[in-house]
Amino acid sequence: MNTRHCAIAILLLGFAVPGFAAETAKDWPQWRGPDRDGKSSATGLISNWEDQQPKLLWMGEGLGAGYASVSIVGEDLYTTGNFDDGQAVVAFDLNSKKVAWKKILTDKVPRHGYEGSRCTPTVDGDDLYVVMSEGTVARLNRKSGDVVWKRNLQEEYGASLPTWGFAESPLIDGDRLICGAGSSKALLVCLDKKTGKEIWVTPRGEAELGDQGKDEAGYSSTLVCNAAGRKQYVKLIGRGLIGVDANTGELLWSYNAVANGTANIPDPIIDGDYIFASTGYQTGAGLVHIQNKGGKIVAEEVYFLDSKTFQNHHGGMVKVGDYIYAGTKHNAGFPICVEMKTGKVQWGGDFRPEGKGSAAILFADGNIIYRYQSGILALVEANPKEYVLKGTLTPEYQERESWAHPVIVDGKLYLREQDKLMCYDLRR
Repeated sequence: MNTRHCAIAILLLGFAVPGFAAETAKDWPQWRGPDRDGKSSATGLISNWEDQQPKLLWMGEGLGAGYASVSIVGEDLYTTGNFDDGQAVVAFDLNSKKVAWKKILTDKVPRHGYEGSRCTPTVDGDDLYVVMSEGTVARLNRKSGDVVWKRNLQEEYGASLPTWGFAESPLIDGDRLICGAGSSKALLVCLDKKTGKEIWVTPRGEAELGDQGKDEAGYSSTLVCNAAGRKQYVKLIGRGLIGVDANTGELLWSYNAVANGTANIPDPIIDGDYIFASTGYQTGAGLVHIQNKGGKIVAEEVYFLDSKTFQNHHGGMVKVGDYIYAGTKHNAGFPICVEMKTGKVQWGGDFRPEGKGSAAILFADGNIIYRYQSGILALVEANPKEYVLKGTLTPEYQERESWAHPVIVDGKLYLREQDKLMCYDLRR
């Protein structure tokens, strides 16, 4: 497989409702937003980019090299990036449009395919949590950047370094931090968020995870759900989709059909007792029904879509109403809409998109924003009946693969492009 085509694994990233909420309705405190679902609650946005183009308000710099998205609380923006002396967490002041502080967390620049950061920091009160691309997990004071504690997934849990680095954005659920190691010692790791002390790990044990895929953390982030009446953490790892008991770390179920041997990247979509997952590399997508059968939690496949029908390489998926919107095809973002409960393609998958390469997507105010690898953004109506393109936007600056997920806060669109940050006005 061509390395360039595989690369996006970095993409950082990606699942259900976390254990905390944004400090205000305008905040975006973690990966893919307040509910980790790629959906913004913003309204009053420009409804058609052909009639009115979003205006560039300003462009800043100093974020370092990488593909990580951003989190925003108040006037503070956070991300991660590579610098000459290592990989760092960066705080950016939206008032001054300058870097407030940066804290290097690795002793050198992490070496892996498509070097650069992946993790979107998770903001929780006065704290900030990250997973660096070489496996360092850390808690920092978000105002000063001081490190409270840090651990390493490779050194302590026997995790293998994924080809394109660790790409997880840690989940904070109550007093806990959850992330994936993907090793036989620890598929998932649960730490006390304040002290960094281990609460539990999920060992592989004798579990049969299936033959597809490989033993690694994968590139998605962890989600929390209550499928089948059992609180659990769900993650797409190297061997596919898993569900882990939130209290004990026990592996409850696994689903191997969506795993591939190169990179499992997109965050799954959780809807009650149903979970939809997809990967690229000519794999496909599947829906599983999580059920309690005599006290045992099981995942039963409802349907499987082959790669010709649907495969999300990376860039993610969003569910609006009963429908899933995403890009499909390997290393491509052909727009598609699928009914989640049936797997029926409503439209798309067979016509070329406005941009090239995979597309990171975001829902806001009735529309889906596709940000293509080539830099172009497309505004598409979230309409399950037909594909309605409502204009495109060519950003002011594009350096290389535009894999960082777009973010909308307070009517403004934030686009991270390596060291640069662009802010566009989406307000009508």
